[in-house]
Amino acid sequence: MKRKPLLALLVGFTGVCSLAAQTGLTIYNQNFAVVRDQISMDLSKGTQEFSYSGVTSQLEPESVVLRDPSGQIPLRVLEQSYRGDPVNQQRLLQMFEGETISFVRVIGDSEVSVQGKIVRAPTQSSSGFLEPIIEVDGNLQMTLPGQPVFPSLGDGSILQPTLSWKIYTAEAASLEADLSYLTRGLSWEADYNLVLPNKGDEVAMSGWVSVKNFSGKNFEKTRIKLIAGNVNKVVQKNQVRSRAMVTADSFAAQGAPEAVSEKKFDEFHLYSLPGEIDMRDQETKQLEFVRADPVETTKEYLYDGFEINYYSNGPRSPQTNPQFGTGSSGKVKIYRSFVNSEENNLGIPLPAGTVRFYRADTDGQIEFIGENTIDHTPKDETVRLYLGDAFDIVAERTQDSFYKHPTQDMIRETFSIEVRNRSEEDVEVKVIEHLFRWSNWKILSSSIDYEKTDATTLHFIVPVAAGETETVTYSVEYTW
Repeated sequence: MKRKPLLALLVGFTGVCSLAAQTGLTIYNQNFAVVRDQISMDLSKGTQEFSYSGVTSQLEPESVVLRDPSGQIPLRVLEQSYRGDPVNQQRLLQMFEGETISFVRVIGDSEVSVQGKIVRAPTQSSSGFLEPIIEVDGNLQMTLPGQPVFPSLGDGSILQPTLSWKIYTAEAASLEADLSYLTRGLSWEADYNLVLPNKGDEVAMSGWVSVKNFSGKNFEKTRIKLIAGNVNKVVQKNQVRSRAMVTADSFAAQGAPEAVSEKKFDEFHLYSLPGEIDMRDQETKQLEFVRADPVETTKEYLYDGFEINYYSNGPRSPQTNPQFGTGSSGKVKIYRSFVNSEENNLGIPLPAGTVRFYRADTDGQIEFIGENTIDHTPKDETVRLYLGDAFDIVAERTQDSFYKHPTQDMIRETFSIEVRNRSEEDVEVKVIEHLFRWSNWKILSSSIDYEKTDATTLHFIVPVAAGETETVTYSVEYTW
């Protein structure tokens, strides 16, 4: 069965006018995004001031681009300012600190107004959160006596993050201007669920993208694109990352659903989400972007008894300590891999994310058996994931002999690796050995065939029948 066609290319560039007709988001999986919006502007000849509310609270002011998409009306931005501290209840309490305002209490079915003096407004300080202190009828209390009712604000206060410009135009003009800027607080990530049947290695795979909006702005009827890849971006010192409660909201189209589209974009990959999407602040939306069934996977048991490559830091002299490298771990690791190819019902660029494996039990219920993360994976590459340690398969590594020639620069050493299979199935275990003492070595003898992995590593493939034990021995000679 071939994978379902969820990745047909749907969205392309159709000209400036059609792109400018709606709000657009391009979100990078590094907690930032490009916002593209449209502003109706009626400009008179000369210099004037213009403000636009509705940008994000984590906008990067230096990234703002304001332009006429037709290129026929030259705009000169003489000055720009950004206010990202909109008024909220805490801010208003701070503004009226030391003054007396009204507080409304609900008692039964009626409302009662009381007067309270704000002795101290709630404040977040380096030592923690300071609760408000309100004086009511000569008594102090640490909670608000009701819903505060504030007097009218002056013209200098803002209710939403606002961009303000001083703009010069040579002639009066009306236009739909394009506004673009970078903002933090928007991110996305991928998640993959792979379900194995009760027996066998073919999985049913589904992949989801989760888009998170912590930017302080609601987006309505927005075209959303996602960039997969590590795009270089300068991180400013003391940059604060917002923390917020996440609420999950799955959006699925009615009837025959559109699909997430994917295409190459420069040195990265761009995914376009279908339709126009509403994204509220503090919200997470999820969309399935790939489904493939079946996908052939391979399970691998790996035993690396010493788990060290002595040459990783480049030794200056041979390692001649007889005890070095004689440690043994009994854990046999479980890996599962699959090829991201069309022949395996995939063959698409897979964004970085978390891969979770499930196995169906005999009663049909699925149980979690392990997870790991993958990096951005191009098509035709192999995904290989560590899922945990085997329970019924154990191994033990032993140094059988060590000999250093008294007059020559030579060491001979023999190891044995015992693999015990206490399960009810036949298995193959890949045994890895690191030849750590020196770069010039040769194998004198081996009980089974081996393969050289690299300059300092070799491995054995050890078949072990159910309930049986197999032992691998080899001798190595080092000279320098």
